[in-house]
Amino acid sequence: MPDFSVIADVSKTLEGVLTAAFTNLGPQPPIAEIHDLSGQISTQPARLTLFLFEVAEDAGLRNRPPVQTAFPSMLAIQKPPMPLVLRYLATPWSGDRDTDQRIIGRTLQTLYDDAIISGPSLTGRLANTSQALKVKLVALELEDRARVWHAIQRPYRISLVYEVRFVNLDPTAMELRPPVLVRQLDPAVP
Repeated sequence: MPDFSVIADVSKTLEGVLTAAFTNLGPQPPIAEIHDLSGQISTQPARLTLFLFEVAEDAGLRNRPPVQTAFPSMLAIQKPPMPLVLRYLATPWSGDRDTDQRIIGRTLQTLYDDAIISGPSLTGRLANTSQALKVKLVALELEDRARVWHAIQRPYRISLVYEVRFVNLDPTAMELRPPVLVRQLDPAVP
């Protein structure tokens, strides 16, 4: 059951998938790391920072019906999980343009080949669940990218924007009701 830690678990999953994909990029392969882009960013070893810059509710899945779970003597009714969309800025840091572009190329290749992350690739509370993360490259206008870089007070760098969908955040509130054992229909009511 994805709880409040689901956002951190998605970030760690992306970090693990990308770090594993970089192992074939030389004797000192780059790493992927979650980073808020503040302070100095080391280029030894080269790295791809994953900056979570936006968390939003997926409006297309907002109006799902309540979830009902039957117990022997009660019926539990709960809001459906909150569907989230997470947006990440993926930026290479190596100190060398050629290496930066190799990191970008491998990132694109990995998240295109494995656009749905599930099963053993999931980490944290997502591990051993039926969750599937759908990862998509997002075309963000240059002006919007510049706004993100301006907001974090850094000069613009080549970067990728990825969107992760179908991240479900389970609610905590649950209503218990006794099950309906008998019902009676009134033939006079049409």
